[in-house]
Amino acid sequence: MTTLTIDGQQQSFTPGETIYEIAERAHADIPTLCYDPRLKAFGACRLCVVEVEGVRNPVASCTAKATDGMVVRTATPTIDKHRKTLLELVASENREVDVDPLRGYASQELAMLVDRYDARTGRFRGKASGKSQETDQNPFILRDYDLCISCYRCVRVCAEQEGDHAISVRNRGFETQITVEFDGDLKSGTCTFCGQCVQTCPTGALADRKAIRATELPGPIEKARTVCPYCGVGCSVDLQAKGGKLVGVLPAMDGPANEGALCIKGQFAFDFVQHPDRLASPLVRREDGELHPASWDEALDRAAGGFMKARDMHGRHSVYAVASGRAPHEAAYAVQKFIRVGFMTNQVDNCSRA
Repeated sequence: MTTLTIDGQQQSFTPGETIYEIAERAHADIPTLCYDPRLKAFGACRLCVVEVEGVRNPVASCTAKATDGMVVRTATPTIDKHRKTLLELVASENREVDVDPLRGYASQELAMLVDRYDARTGRFRGKASGKSQETDQNPFILRDYDLCISCYRCVRVCAEQEGDHAISVRNRGFETQITVEFDGDLKSGTCTFCGQCVQTCPTGALADRKAIRATELPGPIEKARTVCPYCGVGCSVDLQAKGGKLVGVLPAMDGPANEGALCIKGQFAFDFVQHPDRLASPLVRREDGELHPASWDEALDRAAGGFMKARDMHGRHSVYAVASGRAPHEAAYAVQKFIRVGFMTNQVDNCSRA
């Protein structure tokens, strides 16, 4: 059995695992800014460095492979001083550290680490990096690169998880910039507006433009876990509400079907929920030819009567059903049962087949 020692505790591991992965199992709290468990380890921020006995310099735990008998210390005065200095340098380039949590799932990571290591000193304050793309007026994603720390998580999640390669990096040092091909707008490139770049950004440099409209609404942000209604995949989402209104959607990172991923509809298309034109009750057409609000019993009786009238006048094959791809398995089953048992016909289909 291969083992190593982390902070005095012996841990077994599988060859090929990194120090960071083993440390997570051991509940050692190693800070990171460029790390996302869904992405290949990058080792850019260097916050995850640890001391390894027999190795002269600290090593990046997210990229360093564990070896049998290794002795690791994840937090020492020297390592903590190193992390504080790094955070001071990172924060010095940004317009601000504290941003509204409505900006995105990971938007509070930098602020939390700066507070954890008491790095709000401002001693390196000076030249800033990143230039916000204020001219990009797409309705979904705010590109506020004055807050960018060049962790490249947005670029990597777009390439590795979505396969879109819609954004990239140009230049180096203080001139580093997240960009779209030909330095254009997101909608002019290959961006599908899935929102993955927003939800992985640790500073809020990429933000949910729709959600931050609710920044001024009173009250705390409330969350509720549910399932996206748009298709049969069953993506788990966390709805964000504020002031009694639905203001945003977060992908559930532990969702068994999506594992933090969403499409443009699941991420941003929720305005119908509280739209003033949304029907609040069933409508039936009365003798005057106009639609009027009705009870569910009256509406269902009217629908059942219409089905029965069609069957009696034109035969059982005059009735067919197309089930929605947005319906769960139980609803699809009920539709086919309704047609096959209620009308003794197999005229049932599903739009997902196309």
